[in-house]
Amino acid sequence: MAQNAIAGAMAGIGEHCIMYPVDSIRTRMQVLSVPELEATVKNASKKQLKNNRNLWRGVYSVIVGAGPAHAVHFATYEFCKEKINKQLAGDSIIRAPDSLFEISNQVIASSAAGAIATFAHDALMTPFDGKFFLKLLKQRMQLQDSTYKSVRDCAKKVYTAEGIKAFYISFPTTVSMSIPFQSVQFATYEYCRSILDPEGSYNPKAHMMAGAVSGAVASSVTTPLDVVKTLLQTKGSSNDLEIKNCNGFKQAASIIYDRYGIKGFFRGFRPRVLTNMPSTAISWSVYEYFKWFLASDEGDKFVDRI
Repeated sequence: MAQNAIAGAMAGIGEHCIMYPVDSIRTRMQVLSVPELEATVKNASKKQLKNNRNLWRGVYSVIVGAGPAHAVHFATYEFCKEKINKQLAGDSIIRAPDSLFEISNQVIASSAAGAIATFAHDALMTPFDGKFFLKLLKQRMQLQDSTYKSVRDCAKKVYTAEGIKAFYISFPTTVSMSIPFQSVQFATYEYCRSILDPEGSYNPKAHMMAGAVSGAVASSVTTPLDVVKTLLQTKGSSNDLEIKNCNGFKQAASIIYDRYGIKGFFRGFRPRVLTNMPSTAISWSVYEYFKWFLASDEGDKFVDRI
């Protein structure tokens, strides 16, 4: 579990830091208080994006939260997947390695383990590493008109203006989105990996391709929930009184539907998918590499030194 936790921490930091600018664009496109931004982003030239340095604002909040969050997530996932796989194998009649039955067992185990790991991670880590606290700060600082000087300045001003509730208002939405997202992602990844690399060996190309597909599928089906979550997490910075006074998932969803219809729930769809495809590919590639490295003799020495 120590190896899985270290590998998970490295995967989380690498994934979020590399893809942070694209995630900033996705956040800005989903914020209803600045609808004109969508056209601006679509027509933005490479030069404009290069000069827009504030796309990196709030990246330190991700570094602080991603390491421990992903460490718990991946360690729990691997533990649960192993236990569930053993249980399913004991109940199975067909045990051939290449059988469709075993592949379906792997998908079921991965999906269930992903849901358990996500629930445990969100429930246990929130009071300690402040995942939702950090995520709110990240999205507030990603806004184009953000006036916050630093993560600390953002936290202080949000707390003064909105109180402690502001940091956890999207908790139910985030949990309800994280569980299906991670379940779909893990199940899709394990399925694709079993097809691309039946032997289950360390295969960077297979890990990257499976990660990209799983990220695209998972992000596509959970985009509506992500739009609602973003509205709740950025409402304190909005000048729109209806959005600013929004109190929960149902009201936020109603605002989006009334103003934009069904299409409103897919604002930022393309940058979300474009973010999750490479970021998930990076995450799984880094994770599988460190898991392979830490399982080697050199890796054992490294873990012992830690």
